[in-house]
Amino acid sequence: MEHAMPSTLITGANRGIGLEFVRQYLANGWQVYAACRDPSSASELHRLADTGNHNLRILVLEVTDPISIEAAAAELDGQAIDLLLNNAGVMGARGQTIGSIDYDAWAKVLDANAMGPMRVSEAFVDNVARSDRKLIVTITSGMGSLTDNTSGGSIAYRSSKAAVNMVMRSLAIDLAPRGITCVVVNPGWVQTAMGGPHAKITPAESVTKLRCLIETLGPAQSGKFFNYDGKEYPW
Repeated sequence: MEHAMPSTLITGANRGIGLEFVRQYLANGWQVYAACRDPSSASELHRLADTGNHNLRILVLEVTDPISIEAAAAELDGQAIDLLLNNAGVMGARGQTIGSIDYDAWAKVLDANAMGPMRVSEAFVDNVARSDRKLIVTITSGMGSLTDNTSGGSIAYRSSKAAVNMVMRSLAIDLAPRGITCVVVNPGWVQTAMGGPHAKITPAESVTKLRCLIETLGPAQSGKFFNYDGKEYPW
């Protein structure tokens, strides 16, 4: 029997690390479901689609909007998803410190970065369970590590990434009976709109290493926090 083409659903696929994952998995022969908030402005995704690549399907998906997520899930009803890649995230307002915290802005960061991946995982868990690989990989940040926080600041972003780490740690346990592996990965400091021009590595370098790591993941790694180079990251 011919083996089915592996498939991935990538959120926040219109730029940065998400777009690079789309490029690399397409080049590797995967079926790619590229999800983003506003496909009409995702010019790079459309350029990839226009090259005649029939393995790319672009979906509308806003991780803070349950109706949008339900609509995307309905579009993929019955499709197996080997790798659910929770990549969408926001940085939030910079420069906030004690005495000047914008709590509404903080709530929006938590909504996108912690609750967003949970909503998406919940909506597509049956698709993942139907696949061969059964992977949920969530892009977190070293800034979500309690151990690694020696510089303070960035309270909204740090707390949202620490929160999603715990969400995925719990999901790893809750979904183990279904054979689903859940891990969080730190992509490194990457040259993206979020990481800025002074970051140490390019999206291509980060994603190439992350893809190598993802290839090794299975139930024995579920619930762990990895750096992009494959080493475990301190919680």
